[in-house]
Amino acid sequence: MSEWTAEDGPVLRIEGLSVRFYVRKSFFSERPIAAVTDVSLDLAMGETVAVVGESGSGKTTLGRATLRLVDASDGQVVFEGEDIAGLEGAAMLSFRRRAQAIFQDPFSSLSPYMRVGDLVAEPLVIHGPSDRSEQEAAVIEALEQVKLSPAAEFADKYPHTLSGGQRQRVSIARAMVLEPDYLVADEPVSMIDASSRAEILYLLKELQAQRDLTFLYITHDLASARHFADRIAVMYAGRIVELAPAEALIEDARHPYTQALLAAVPEADPQNRLRQRPVVGGEPPDAGDLPTGCAFAPRCPAAIAGTCEREIPPLVELDGGHEVACHLYPAASASGVSSATSPSSDAADSTSSAARMKGSSDSG
Repeated sequence: MSEWTAEDGPVLRIEGLSVRFYVRKSFFSERPIAAVTDVSLDLAMGETVAVVGESGSGKTTLGRATLRLVDASDGQVVFEGEDIAGLEGAAMLSFRRRAQAIFQDPFSSLSPYMRVGDLVAEPLVIHGPSDRSEQEAAVIEALEQVKLSPAAEFADKYPHTLSGGQRQRVSIARAMVLEPDYLVADEPVSMIDASSRAEILYLLKELQAQRDLTFLYITHDLASARHFADRIAVMYAGRIVELAPAEALIEDARHPYTQALLAAVPEADPQNRLRQRPVVGGEPPDAGDLPTGCAFAPRCPAAIAGTCEREIPPLVELDGGHEVACHLYPAASASGVSSATSPSSDAADSTSSAARMKGSSDSG
């Protein structure tokens, strides 16, 4: 672990980050794909920020960019005071040690030809220590931390002999063996059975408390984000459209897209099979051909004609750390201050439409 402290500032600072990929359009031209656009976000030491959204919204690309697994097209990612784009040699090696990832699929992220002990020890081969006995001791300690015991027995097994939950624990042990400061957890529980999901999340929380870890938690599951994260960032078409403390976002979602995501969460009520739940129509836009203005406008039940389809709303703070990018809050959009906490009268009809959608979900 590094000597960075909470007094030194955010562990990770993302400033105006954009990531574009290019696909061939013809023999002589390429077409840009906007995976992430103008994202700014700070993560404090020991904080968990969940990033939620539909498939293709840019969540994983954002996480990979913070690890420099993909290069930024614009903007910067500052990790413990250093712009990671300029890291080379020993500085880059140090960054790799301090920033790790837990990938979504433990069935493909673990080599079936290596024993568990060798899989967990692999980062130590690169970063040290070089002494084999010290590596073995670190592996046993990491396996014990993730509740795989007796650790010596698990170290001698192959991944195919383990359950899905046990494989993901091995993935966590491999990430934790280097004692990192920052972890990107990309859908860490989506590929394992429901009975193991809570156990994995509680394990991550326990490890975070022990080591003051900073998490970027990527997920589709708003329920797990509510309980695991301190703040939730909602992404749509590569942009953050709402950012707030977890409980505040779930209880008082402002953006129509966030309200639609909450409306789609199933509830344990047998009567729901007799009711038609409100859903937002249409499909997410093509990242290579985004609409002008707000990307959600073509699907939005509260869109303001003549505004939403023309102008991209900025992400502005409304109150209590609650930020939203939506033209339903024009005063806040114009000033960028926390004076407007509710939609203007010009947008009242549009807002009530979104509220009705959320309200019918709550009752159904």
